[in-house]
Amino acid sequence: MVNAGLMVERATKYSVWRSAALAATMASMLAACSGDLVPKGRVARASKPVKSARPTTPPAPPPLETRQCFAKLQSQSVAFTPLPDQNFGGGCSAIGSVKLLDIGVPTSGLGAMTCNLAANFAAWSRYAVQPAARLILGAEIEKIETFGTYNCRPIAGSGKLSEHAHSNAIDVSAFVLSDGRRISVEKDWHGDKRTRQFLEVVHASACKRFNTVLSPDYNAAHHDHFHFDMGGRGGFCR
Repeated sequence: MVNAGLMVERATKYSVWRSAALAATMASMLAACSGDLVPKGRVARASKPVKSARPTTPPAPPPLETRQCFAKLQSQSVAFTPLPDQNFGGGCSAIGSVKLLDIGVPTSGLGAMTCNLAANFAAWSRYAVQPAARLILGAEIEKIETFGTYNCRPIAGSGKLSEHAHSNAIDVSAFVLSDGRRISVEKDWHGDKRTRQFLEVVHASACKRFNTVLSPDYNAAHHDHFHFDMGGRGGFCR
């Protein structure tokens, strides 16, 4: 009986020792390969930190002249949005341009305009067009209609790019009054005395603000609008 009990005791100790050894071996194996083990449902992390992409270089600030023009628009309480500089190919571009949002007189067709053009157009609308309408026509300007600003195209009948191709020109076609009248360049340039006087006055005022001003008197291509731009040396008024 003693011998049998001793044998059972020895067998039990051997079993415990074997289990402990097996557990230690498994732990060692798991430790050795744990770097490649990914628990189910989780994403493995890289052993080395991933370098983030280099931050993009912020756009260069606009030139001093453009910043001064922005300040001028703000001082006149003109609402606008600066636009990013763009080159459209074929020599066409919109550099130092803005989008006019509110100049005090509702205006249709306004797209990208160089800031200098925008500032002069806003001032012309407020301080020339509106007062002339009140004085000569006895009504307020409800809206100024235009044919737009930026347009990548050459001058009519020429291979040279128009100032429209540089967002540096605007074409004005008509004026809508508070009493319902609509004064258009096409129909009223040679209209009755008052409407003709109004158009002549706003045309003359434009010649003091824009470098180039073209009317129906210039050529047939301008029979239905005034063309204003800030190109050239200035002083060209027709």
